[in-house]
Formats: sequence, C-alpha cells, structure tokens
Amino acid sequence: MLAELRISGLGVIDDATLELGPGFTAVTGETGAGKTMVVSGLGLLSGGKAESRLIRHGASRALVEGRLAADAALADHVDEVGGQVEDGEVLLTRVLTPSRSRALVGGAQVTLPGLVEAVGERITIHGQSEQIRLGSTERQREVLDAFGGPELATLLTDYRARWAQQRAWVAERAELVAQSQARARELALLEFGLGEIEKVDPTPGEDTALVAEQRRLQAVDDLRLGAREAIVALAGDDEAFSDAPTALGLVGAARKALASIAADDPAAADLGRRVDEAAFLLSDAAGDLASYATGLDADPARLEWIAARLADLQGLTRKYGDSIDEVLAWGERAAAEAGRLSGSDDRIAELDGLLATVGEELARLAGRITAARTAAASELAGLVEAELAALAMPRARLAFEVTPLPEPGPHGADQVVLVFSANPGSAPAPLAKVASGGELSRVRLALEVVLAQGAEGHTFVFDEVDAGVGGAVALEIGRRLARLAEHAQVVVVTHLAQVAAFADRHFVVHKADDGQVTTSGVREVAAADRVDELARMMAGLEGTDAARAHAAELLAEASRG
Repeated sequence: MLAELRISGLGVIDDATLELGPGFTAVTGETGAGKTMVVSGLGLLSGGKAESRLIRHGASRALVEGRLAADAALADHVDEVGGQVEDGEVLLTRVLTPSRSRALVGGAQVTLPGLVEAVGERITIHGQSEQIRLGSTERQREVLDAFGGPELATLLTDYRARWAQQRAWVAERAELVAQSQARARELALLEFGLGEIEKVDPTPGEDTALVAEQRRLQAVDDLRLGAREAIVALAGDDEAFSDAPTALGLVGAARKALASIAADDPAAADLGRRVDEAAFLLSDAAGDLASYATGLDADPARLEWIAARLADLQGLTRKYGDSIDEVLAWGERAAAEAGRLSGSDDRIAELDGLLATVGEELARLAGRITAARTAAASELAGLVEAELAALAMPRARLAFEVTPLPEPGPHGADQVVLVFSANPGSAPAPLAKVASGGELSRVRLALEVVLAQGAEGHTFVFDEVDAGVGGAVALEIGRRLARLAEHAQVVVVTHLAQVAAFADRHFVVHKADDGQVTTSGVREVAAADRVDELARMMAGLEGTDAARAHAAELLAEASRG
C-alpha cells in the first residue's frame, strides 16, 4: 500500500503531495488541470516508460516519490540492492531529466527492471489503454489465467519451460539440417587429408632425419677423404711407408721425455700423466676414425629411396604444415573435427527423439491447461455476471470461450475469447465488437473486483474507469469501487461526482494560469470544500444552494453504501 505520493515538475504539476491511506481515494479536477499526471507519476514509480516531454516546462527535472509499505519480500529485495527500510516503509524515487532517467529504491540506485521487481504486483494501473487491451484475445486469456490460481499458474510455467526447450531444439535441428551440405563438403576434405597422411604414414621428425641422412650419403666421397686425412695426421699412413711425423708419434716422444725427468720433479710426473691421457685419447680417436671411414659406403639405392620418401613427405608439408610434426598436429585436429561433423547426423537423430518426447509432454500439459481454463472460465463468468448485475446490467451475459488453436503456442493450445451480450435478445459476440465504451468500463471494473479478491494491501489505480457512463450506473460504479477498497487500496481519477462521493478521501487537482504558464497543485478536500467540489463536478455550479444540496444528498447516499 502507498502511504504517500509526491510529484514535482511533472506535466503541469509544480509540486504536490498526496497523503494516501487504505481504502478509496478519489482524484478530481477540471479538464486540463493535470489529473492524469497523478496516474503518470504512479506509472513511473511502477517502472513505466520515462519521456522527457513529461518534464514541466521551465523545470530542469521531474521527480516522483512514493512511500510503499514494506512486506517481508520487499524488505529482502531492498536489502539486496543496498537500500533501507524506514519505519516499515520503502521510499521509491523516479527522477527524469531531458537526457536520462534514474530510479532509486530505499535510497539505492537501481535499474528499471530492479524498480519493477521492487514494485512487482503491488501496484496495478488501469487506464484507457487497459480498456482497449481488454478487447484483445491475448489480454482476455491473461485475465482468465490470472483467475485460474496457483494450479493453473504452475501448469503454465511447466508448459512454457518445455515449449522454450522445444523451440531451442527445433532451431538447432533446423540449423544442422540446413548446414548438412556444407558439413558434408568439409568432412570430405578432412577425410581426404587424413587419408593422404595415413597413406604416407610419417613419423615425428622423420623429414629432418632423412634430410640429414641424404646430405651424408651425397657427400660420402668428401667424408672419406676427410676421414683419411685425419687418420694419417693422427697415426700415419701404413700403405705409403711415410716418415712424416704423426700426432701419436709426437705425443709418444713427449711421453718419453717427461718420463725421463719424472723422478726428479713431481710436477713433471703430473704433466707426464696428462700427456699419457692425451695419447690414449688420440689413440681412441684414431680407432674411431678408422671405423667411421670403413662405414662410409656409397649406397645409391638408399639415396634414391630417401629422395622418393622426402617427395612423399613434401607432398604433405605443402598442404598441411611446414614440417611433418605440424602435419601430424593438423591430422589430430582434423580427426577430432571429422568426428564432430560425423556426429551431427547422430545429433539430428537424438534431437528427433527429444522432440518426440517433449511433444508428448506438451500435449499432456496442454490438455490439463485446457481443462483448468474451462473450469475457471465457467466460474469467472458467473462471478462477473453477478458484478455486472450490481452495475445496472442485470441481463448482461458474459462467457470465456476456450477453443483449440490451429497449432499450440507458447501459452498452450487454447484461444480464449471473451464474448458478451448486454441484452437477452442479442447473441453473444466478441467483447471488442459489441460493447460500448460504458459497457466496456463496467466489464473491466467487474473483472477487477472479482480478480482482486484476496489481494489484501494491493494498490489499484483507475484512470477514467467511469468513461461513457453516468447517473445511476455511475453510482453503482462508485459502490463497486468502495467494495474493492474494503480489502485493497484504490486510487481513482474520475470526472463523476457519483463515483467520487464514495471515496474515503478526496483530492482535487487545481490549476492557476498567469497567461503564460499553467501551474497545478493538489489539495485534499473535506466537509464543505468537498461538497463544493462535488457540486462543481455535477453541474459546474459552485456556491449555489441547489448544487450544494444535491452534492450533500449524494454524499449521504454514498455513506449509506
């Protein structure tokens, strides 16, 4: 419930505060005074669209504040966003500037969805747009579903979740099917490449090793010559019977010289041992060189095979990588991708199974939803007809027709149409086609009274709920609003005295015009001031005894209920 509403710089309203409370609050005023700005302000607090045109001419900003009673759920939400609850109430704030809009909950800035979540279903606003919406089958279905209660709500939640899953699977399957040709082409290319690699069957580092072996075989004569020269330098040439000094011979002479003086100086002995080691190393090197030279055989067949093998490997590196290691890495990735692409057909088959299962679940839930709607439709129609009888439409007939849709949709398999007949002689027809403005207003009010049962503490805001009616019918509308206000907060913007007379509190939006700027304010009226306002509303006559007497009589009638 809203305890207070403050509006500043909104439309023609300069600054106004409405001290609200439980029960029925009426807002009246002359045409153009700015009554609808009260509804606009409440709409902004509820998360409505902010438009810079709403800012008062000459003002830098518009401000709307409302103090809302905080239940446990709202208090938890305020705590989550970092706001504060003071004296059991939460301050909701909406600030509009020409360039932006801000929302605050309990002093903490929040996003617009955060404001909507805070207000939730606590405030419901019904303006002329809602009356127009009531003529749509979509809104009629929403009304019926709201009346259906928690059981129907649970069924619809389950249905919508499965519907969303079905749509996602249908879209995935369609994409897989649409891309099947592209996948087939890509898979063929991958499989061709993998086949080429498998045929050559390379091993890691093979290309590098073969290039090194090829270079050695191609240089075998030069290698032999170099090895032979090194052997001669180390150990001499037995075949040439040469007396040229060799490394081993010279080292042998050095060993002999050091051995001759080793006994006289320990340092010479150490040096001798080192030269001995050098001699052994040279001898081993000479032996290894001889073995190396012996193994340097020309192998034209092997060289030819290497050239052919390298050609095969180069065929792979031209296409799949700069080296055989890169080719093998590409092969691993290609094999994984080929497996994924091959599995797409498996996924399509899997999706077909999933879609069949979810389709059966949707059909089952849709059947239960239809049954629940049909039962709710009969009960709701009866209750609304009773309300219409109290609104001076005793012969009106109303029904919610629940019929199958050509194809199930996100809300089930039903089309809901509200049919209406104001008189027994008229066949029921869709509400939007046969109801007059006054009749539509009364149907809307009757629905709200029925749907509001149990909405303790909820705030209902009505803008021109009495459009198109007057006289005795207006009195009945006032009575029904008063009944609704017995367990909910009701704020009504009205131009009919017969409706305003039933209010527990009455605010008047008044305007002043200095010839350049129109300024409006809001004041609460009671006693004689209220009688004057009701007299003005009935006949535009202020201060005449006749008008005041009529207004006083109207208040007395309203007080009797």
